[in-house]
Amino acid sequence: MSLIPATILTGFLGSGKTTLLKRLLSEAHGQKIAVIENEFGEENIDNDILVADTQEQIIQMSNGCICCTIREDLRETLQLLAAKRRKGLLDFDRVVIETTGLADPGPVAQTFFMDEEIAETYLIDSIITLVDARHAQQQLDDRQEARRQVGFADQIFLSKTDLVSADDVDALTHRLKHMNPRAPIKAVHFGEVPLSEVLDLRGFNLNTKLDIDPDFLKDEDDHSHCDHDHGHGDHDHGHHHHHDHAPGEPCNHPSHQKGQGRHHHHDDDVKSFVYRADRPFDPAKLEDFLGAIVNIYGPRMLRYKGVLDMKGTDRKVIFQGVHQLMGSDLGPQWAEGEKRQSKMVFIGIELPRDILEQGLDQCLG
Repeated sequence: MSLIPATILTGFLGSGKTTLLKRLLSEAHGQKIAVIENEFGEENIDNDILVADTQEQIIQMSNGCICCTIREDLRETLQLLAAKRRKGLLDFDRVVIETTGLADPGPVAQTFFMDEEIAETYLIDSIITLVDARHAQQQLDDRQEARRQVGFADQIFLSKTDLVSADDVDALTHRLKHMNPRAPIKAVHFGEVPLSEVLDLRGFNLNTKLDIDPDFLKDEDDHSHCDHDHGHGDHDHGHHHHHDHAPGEPCNHPSHQKGQGRHHHHDDDVKSFVYRADRPFDPAKLEDFLGAIVNIYGPRMLRYKGVLDMKGTDRKVIFQGVHQLMGSDLGPQWAEGEKRQSKMVFIGIELPRDILEQGLDQCLG
């Protein structure tokens, strides 16, 4: 039997998760979805859809969806659903898990890797983060959980963009891209997202594409560092500046003044950076180095992914991870005439960029 895809839905209070879930649970979309709702949620979906006083944990919807509130561990709930499905008591094709507004999606994602029984039944499809455009800047300033949710995302949906100016949306998008250049950002209205943009995104597949927002790479390319001259100052904002300004001062360099100075300087603790190399990696050295890095910094590493050129194979090597859990896979062959280049993106909390870059440089063959 093929694995059951699971989507993790995260986002702050008021960002529209409940609206999106209600659509999943009540619309006639022909998909059999099991929605697992974390009961500690501050805005419970069941006020409108579910009968609040029922003892039954799993409720079948008229459109074939199943809604399940978690009272115990996520692992037990997933096992219970899988067991009922095997026995023919429940029929569903996929799972959507809503985390509470303040939750860190990391442990939810790790559940799918750590537990063998879960890993043999389910496959993480993607982590989707909803961001409330009206309150996001403040939430990102005040709450690390909000920043972590952005760092984990495979897809970001901006809600309530109609309540703020285009300039504000632009500034917010700019900020989010520096925290997470991997996740496409899309404005949605009242959680009305086509299902095709929510399900089967394959954000966790070890696929050969490393999607990094092109604008972000343009920023990086202003200071291209294929020769790895890591000598210069400031590592703010996920790219190398060739200019100095005092720490904590806003940066007035032209590369930061896209949009006539609209973008305030946010020094978020969740940052990302892209590493590229034109020489192949020595597999043993790289494995040792990444193992050591994950061991030390794993709790602060949210998501990381790479498509690598390795000595000794003419196939691409794809790796990715969440916190301390890392997986790698052989991809297709490098095409004839294709430039063999390694590209990695790291998203994490105060990761030591210099240490990572120097260490990776030393793993090159």
